[in-house]
Amino acid sequence: MMIIRNKEDIPSSEITEEKVYLDRRAFFKKAASLGLIVPGMAAKLVQASGIFGLFPPLKPAAMPHDPLTSFHDITHYNNFYEFGTNKSDPSKYSGALSTNPWQVKIDGLVRRPGVYSVNDLIHKYPQQDRVYRLRCVEAWSMVIPWSGFPLGSLLKQADPLGHAHFVEFWTLYDPKQMPGQRVPVLDWPYREGLRLDEAMHPLTILATGLYGKPLPNQDGAPIRLVVPWKYGFKSIKSIVRIRLVEHMPQTSWQMAAPDEYGFYSNVNPKVNHPRWSQATERRIGEWGLRRTLLFNGYANQVGSLYSGMNLRKNF
Repeated sequence: MMIIRNKEDIPSSEITEEKVYLDRRAFFKKAASLGLIVPGMAAKLVQASGIFGLFPPLKPAAMPHDPLTSFHDITHYNNFYEFGTNKSDPSKYSGALSTNPWQVKIDGLVRRPGVYSVNDLIHKYPQQDRVYRLRCVEAWSMVIPWSGFPLGSLLKQADPLGHAHFVEFWTLYDPKQMPGQRVPVLDWPYREGLRLDEAMHPLTILATGLYGKPLPNQDGAPIRLVVPWKYGFKSIKSIVRIRLVEHMPQTSWQMAAPDEYGFYSNVNPKVNHPRWSQATERRIGEWGLRRTLLFNGYANQVGSLYSGMNLRKNF
């Protein structure tokens, strides 16, 4: 199931409160301290369909009118290694990042290369409000109200050449502003890639805001990639360069862990990440687990992109 809703249609009653999530975390912490739950046990208990009346049955991955994840959780539970490897590091250390002015370079195999101000892009391309349910590689998920514009609109303006088959993205490299880049966790700057047809798909957007506000630094300000069927795998933030190329580019996680991160990296419940199952997910702010859907629930829209491909081999 694909969720795309206008923000005006979402009542405040559907927004998950921070307190609910924290109360549940407190329960698990207390239970673990008393020896009632051992590491790895929580997920098994949750899957045990209401055991002892404490845990709900496993839910479907997506339901109509899924509540939005709270603004606090979206902005305080992040992967952004440029500011640290802990989920709380980006919100702690990204405040000093200067995002205005900001430019994005478009080059490579295009007829009209250029350098664009993000402010100009926001004015040039009508901003669309989209609510996407997004499952991260680490088996947690959120429902996020983004604002932005289709990446395909920008690529069409650049006018790709006939032998351009892939799109490569680069994050800003500035260790002074991004303290995580002072540590060789990855080969900086961070790089990501898509096949051209994936990049041109109308669900793929360049996000510039969330919850009707400008994109916070910790969430990838001022412009980031959102590919809803690849969230967590393909979520490059603070983009400064987009380059079209003929051959499949190397991505940062491919270079760091090629046995864990392939180029395609789709959300697929039948193909597990070596360290995490993709069969279930934990919605931030919820009690219990959900089943993961193929392509994050967007199979009807994007499944044809992978027709005939072995998704275990092309992971």
